[in-house]
Amino acid sequence: MSALSFLVLLVAGVGWGYLKLTGSIDTFSSDGVSGDRPPGSSGGQNVLVIGSDTRSGNNKGLGGGTGAVGRSDTVLLLHVYADREHAVAVSVPRDAMVDIPTCRKPDGSWTAPQHHSQFNGAFSVGETTEGNPACTQNTVEHLTGLRVDHTVVIDFAGFSALTSAVGGVPVCVPQDVYQRDLNPKRTTRGSLVLAKGPHNVSGQRALDYVRLRHGIGDGSDLGRIKRQQAFVAALVKKIKSRGMNPTTLLPLANAATDAMTVDPGLGSADKLLSFGLSMKNIDLHNTKFVTVPWRYEGERVAVVEPDADALWAALKADRPLDAKAKDAGAPKTSESPVAGTGIEVAVYNGTTVTGLAARAAELLRAHDFTVTGTATAQDQSRSGTVVTYGPGLREEARTTAKLFPGARITESAGAGTGIQVTVGQDYADEPSAAQDTAAPAAGVPADIAEGARSADDDPCENLSYG
Repeated sequence: MSALSFLVLLVAGVGWGYLKLTGSIDTFSSDGVSGDRPPGSSGGQNVLVIGSDTRSGNNKGLGGGTGAVGRSDTVLLLHVYADREHAVAVSVPRDAMVDIPTCRKPDGSWTAPQHHSQFNGAFSVGETTEGNPACTQNTVEHLTGLRVDHTVVIDFAGFSALTSAVGGVPVCVPQDVYQRDLNPKRTTRGSLVLAKGPHNVSGQRALDYVRLRHGIGDGSDLGRIKRQQAFVAALVKKIKSRGMNPTTLLPLANAATDAMTVDPGLGSADKLLSFGLSMKNIDLHNTKFVTVPWRYEGERVAVVEPDADALWAALKADRPLDAKAKDAGAPKTSESPVAGTGIEVAVYNGTTVTGLAARAAELLRAHDFTVTGTATAQDQSRSGTVVTYGPGLREEARTTAKLFPGARITESAGAGTGIQVTVGQDYADEPSAAQDTAAPAAGVPADIAEGARSADDDPCENLSYG
């Protein structure tokens, strides 16, 4: 669904339909955006794109279900490089287990932070039909350490209308799809819906394709993300192939703006115009799609560190995913060794391994951290290391976690809480991984860069796991 944001920004960049677009743009309140935000960046911009599967209004007949609470079905964080010629869209799995920071509810009250919660639960905080995009934005900023410059929400109706207005989108189906694949509650397989191979889909059928999960590949949401990325890439390619002129773009702009909600920073045609003009030179090959590094954690998904942090660090520095690229964003510079000057940390041993807290404290002191004390944790059965921090100490916690690869970072609601490291069995089992930290930090892992999809890739390649 993120192709809708590409479309509207490109349309605004052309500069026509100015008055018509002004009356079509809905905005959401910024009251719920957290006051504890990452700093802005002088290079590049970050746009959060949320695909909402709310069943209200025109969406009721498209979602295959009912429900009064808006939910986020797809989330992409789009980084537009400072050169305005390259972009990377990072998919965040809806089932990923993350920390959801404090968020504003419709009555004006704020929730307590939620630790190790399912990512798409952020959009449902407050249980309204329109969802809570500000909470999702807070969560993404909390997860990535990147400041989100703009947020766009797209619903089913807009997605369906756009694919029809563009004349359909070329897709490739990895295997035959039957009615039961779309509705697992069916007792029989039903009739064939889509045969294996290439198709041109629009409207309801396009929506079926991007929401299809069962019966394809491993049946997971992660496999579906691959097909959604391929679909968005093909849609962007189709839009550009039609030509950027009023005749072809006007119906597409109407379809998109009628079903999108944006933050106040994009809430008028002149603001879209300014931002759209800055994106008009991004070509298909330089538009990349990746998924945040992940692994299965039971039936849910865990974000893999330090790989994810390496990805966020590259985007924050406006560096290309592929270290071989010479022309994207700012020049690549070496990462500095971990330096903890001015950061105070308490260390706890969350295992039965003797001396583990002391060993971690020694590591921290070697990197100029101030260790305020060591002790045995109340829970000595921890499998993974956890870095806990109090209000306003997120960046310091991220710096601390660099010494403990794989550590989970979580916020404490306690006003007087500093930074605490509770080392787990992972630290005891792999001491070498925590000791070799004086060298410069690695770049984005090769499998992320090599596995990225470009908007000009073959729509039949790399479509699923399993």
